[in-house]
Amino acid sequence: MWRSIPVFLGGINVGSGNKPPWTLPAKATYSGYDSARAKQYFGAKDVKTPEFFPILSLLPQRALCFIKEQHPDRFVSTFLDIFKAMWKNGKDVSKPDTLAETLQSTYSSEEVKAILSSANSASFKQRLNDNTKEALDRGAFGAPWFWVRNTNGAEEPFFGSDRFHYMWEYLGLPWKDVELVPQAQPKAKI
Repeated sequence: MWRSIPVFLGGINVGSGNKPPWTLPAKATYSGYDSARAKQYFGAKDVKTPEFFPILSLLPQRALCFIKEQHPDRFVSTFLDIFKAMWKNGKDVSKPDTLAETLQSTYSSEEVKAILSSANSASFKQRLNDNTKEALDRGAFGAPWFWVRNTNGAEEPFFGSDRFHYMWEYLGLPWKDVELVPQAQPKAKI
């Protein structure tokens, strides 16, 4: 069963002692190559880092905590809407008005008000805090971070978007490895 849990990545970085890649010069330089390759590979050429990045993601993450509880059927689509707003359309979803505008494509005006007011409530501030602490307690140091339980009940962590094949193997799922295609042999000339 798949469960996505909103966390505060800044809190995970601080709590684990990790540093965002753009703060380390060598990683920042390499990131340009890696990002371009990932966009090409995943067919996401229109994804771009907004000028205002990084953002303080507390508000959108708290809003997602509320949405996960109150509107679980719309949680994934809302996450994708927020992702597209920021990474495709360059909108700063950490701003209440911008987040409200983003949510209006899926929620009524009353629902948007409830989401934003709940996101600022003590209970959902605590929920995000608790989610982040649980991730840290399980060893998280960045994102994406996956905690996976297999059919034997054993659990292990997986980090990174390039680790899906390790998870599939751990879960005993059938999968096809990446392989090189043999080059065509030159035709003989007579």
